[in-house]
Parts: sequence; structure tokens; C-alpha cells
Amino acid sequence: MDDYIVARVLHVLGVVLWIGGVAMVTSTVLPMIRRMPSASDGLEIFLRIEKRFAWQARFTTVLVGLSGFYMIHLLDAWHRFAEPRFWWMHAMVLVWAIFTVFLFILEPRVLPHREHGRTPPDPEAVLTRMQRMHWILLGISLVTVAGAVAGSHGWLFSGEW
Repeated sequence: MDDYIVARVLHVLGVVLWIGGVAMVTSTVLPMIRRMPSASDGLEIFLRIEKRFAWQARFTTVLVGLSGFYMIHLLDAWHRFAEPRFWWMHAMVLVWAIFTVFLFILEPRVLPHREHGRTPPDPEAVLTRMQRMHWILLGISLVTVAGAVAGSHGWLFSGEW
């Protein structure tokens, strides 16, 4: 069971760094940038911040994915995905998959084009869409974290303890 404890510690630390970073960007960085006089300058600053944070986010999503699947394997808990009362496990995989696609597939294909001096025609609209997307992803992530903490401590959707 020592392997399980190590995996869980790494899993929780990864989630804290990953979702905590998303919360910081969503609730602090994006609103600050949206208040800047120039939307183009704000977008440039955001892309610089996001580029630096992307490596932390990529590392932590890999860590969270590997440790999560390892814990499922150790506990032989695959059957939980067939039971609706373990909805939070489905949610964890879904949130992880969404961020993994964004961080490893979509973002690397979009950001390099923006970095080569190509400012979008409406940077304000781009920032608005990014802020909206970040709030949605953060909301889904926080509901998932809350459900996972409650569920892993015995509170199941069916009301059982």
C-alpha cells in the first residue's frame, strides 16, 4: 500500500499545482489583462504568461494522469466506471482529457502562429473567449475536485456513507 500512498500524494500535489494555476490565471491574470488600455498588448502579455505556465500544466497533467491510472490499477477499481455513484471518477478523467487535448494538441498548434507577429484582427474578442473558456473549465474542475474529495472519503451520490 506504500505505492498507493505515494501515488495519491503525487496525484493531489499535481492537482493542486495544475488547477491552482488555472484558478490564478482565470481569476487574476485574465481580468487584469482585460483592463489594459490595449487589447493587443494584453493578449501578448497573456501569451507570454501562458507559455511559461504551459510547461507546469503539461508536467502536472501527465503526473496526475499517470498517478490516477496507477491508483485505479493498484485498487483494481475499474468497475467503478460502470457505477453512476462514482460519477466523480468519470469527471476526473473527462477534465484530465480536456486539459490534455488543450495543452498537448490544440495550444501548440495555435500559439506558434500568434508568436510570429500575427495579431488576430480582434484581440479583445480573443481575450473575451479565452476568459469565458477559462471560467467554464475552472468551474468544471472545481466541481470535479469537490466531488472527488467527497467521494474518496465515502460520500457517494446515492447518499450512502
